[in-house]
Amino acid sequence: MSLRLKFNLVMLFALAIGYVLIGYFSWVVLERNAREEVVAKARVMYESALAIRSYTVDEVRPLLHNVETDEFLPQTVPSYAAQTNFKRVRDVIGDYTYKEAALNPTNPADRATDWEADIIRAFRNRDTDKELIVERDGGTGPMLALANPVRITNEGCLACHSTPDAAPDAMRALYGDSNGYGWNLGEVIGAQIVSVPMSVPLERARQSFYTVMGSLAVAFLVVLLVMNLMLGLIVVRPIERLTELADEVSLGNLDAPEMEARGGGEIASLAVSFNRMRRSLENALRMID
Repeated sequence: MSLRLKFNLVMLFALAIGYVLIGYFSWVVLERNAREEVVAKARVMYESALAIRSYTVDEVRPLLHNVETDEFLPQTVPSYAAQTNFKRVRDVIGDYTYKEAALNPTNPADRATDWEADIIRAFRNRDTDKELIVERDGGTGPMLALANPVRITNEGCLACHSTPDAAPDAMRALYGDSNGYGWNLGEVIGAQIVSVPMSVPLERARQSFYTVMGSLAVAFLVVLLVMNLMLGLIVVRPIERLTELADEVSLGNLDAPEMEARGGGEIASLAVSFNRMRRSLENALRMID
């Protein structure tokens, strides 16, 4: 096996290990960044929902309460306002959703699905959890859901949700007597859930990964070619020349030129030693003659 082949095998092995390690850590970083980007978008949506709720309570509800009507106005309910707003947002940007899901909602449209119910139960089982981040398959691709518990902390809420008899007649006329009652102070009755698609950020991360790995492969190939070129010029050619001179001298051709020692490295030292050995051999032969 030639020196060049041995060198290339060692280099290929080292570069392959480096390529795999860099690829692994690059994907970990890119995927983490994509996930953090999705979480950041979900937090913006959540804060927007909170802002809509606050605006409804502070600005809209006082005005509508002054309207003389026997009907229940859901526009005065903060959760209704926030969810209605984001339904319109969804018409523009697709799979981005906001829902205030509950196990026993007043509005049947707010009833939790199976996976949303699991989140609510998780909040009930772990009172210390203030936020949950869940990844799931949304049918059109992976989705990230950011959830926060809805806990009854205001006794005023129980005026409408303790028993049907305590609820306003207008609300009972709209939603009936079966849903949204029996709530207790301090109880987690639902969760505010923001769902954001992960497909686009993950695809961008995947394309960036392919670009990084492709560029790295080209860079490694260039390094391998340059190393081979330098190996040929600095090591292989001088050794081949030294081998040729050694063959000629061993066959008795003492008129062959001396090996030129260039530089101050190991190859130059080997050339100097070879020339000195050759001159010693010539002197020894002359003394024999």
